[in-house]
Amino acid sequence: MSDDYPHATAAAALCRLAPVVPVMVVSSAQDAIAQARALLAGGLKALEVTLRTPSALDGIRAIRDALPDAMVGAGTVTRPALVEAAVAAGARFLVTPGATDELARALRDAPVPSLPGCATASEAMALAARGFRMLKFFPAEPAGGPKYLAALAGPLADLTFCPTGGIDAARAPAWLALPNVPCVGGSWMLPKDALAAGDFARIERLAREAAALRAG
Repeated sequence: MSDDYPHATAAAALCRLAPVVPVMVVSSAQDAIAQARALLAGGLKALEVTLRTPSALDGIRAIRDALPDAMVGAGTVTRPALVEAAVAAGARFLVTPGATDELARALRDAPVPSLPGCATASEAMALAARGFRMLKFFPAEPAGGPKYLAALAGPLADLTFCPTGGIDAARAPAWLALPNVPCVGGSWMLPKDALAAGDFARIERLAREAAALRAG
C-alpha cells in the first residue's frame, strides 16, 4: 500500500490540540452539547463522541452546529458504514478500537483524519504500511501500559500514539512522558455522578486540570 495517507498531518495536529482527548458517551443531543460546552470551557477542544448509544450521531451533529470551535469526532467506529454515517453527521475525525482491512480502506478514503486502533507491534506495522502514522493504542492499560508502548518507540520510531483505555488522571502523566505519545484519551473528566447531577462546573474543572497536563 502507498504511504501517502492524505490526512497524516491533520491527524498529528489533532493530537496536539490538548494533552487529553475526552471520550464522551452521550444520551441525547442536549446532553452532548452540555458536556461539550463544559469540556471546551476547560480547554479541551478535540472531543470524541463514542458511537455506543443511539444518540451519538445526533450528538455529533448538535455539537457541530452549536459549538463550531469544537473539534468533534466519532469514536468506536468499527465498520465502513459507521465511517460514512459519522462523516455525514459532521464528525471532523474518526477513532477506531482496531482495524480490519476493510475498515482501514474506508478510513483512508474518508475526507477527515483518522486514528485507527492497534494493540500490538504487528497491528501498528500493518497500519503504517497503509500510511497511518498517528494511531490509537487500545486498550492501553490492559495491553501493556506505558512500558509496552515505550518499547515500541525504538523499532517504530516514525509512529505516534494516543493511548486510550484504563487511563485516569493519576496514570496520564506516565503516558504523556513518552516521546511517542502526544495525547491520551480518557473519560475521567466526565464522572458519572457529575453527569447525573448536572454538575458541569465540576466537569469544567476536571477538564481544565486535564488540559494542564504536559509531557515530562
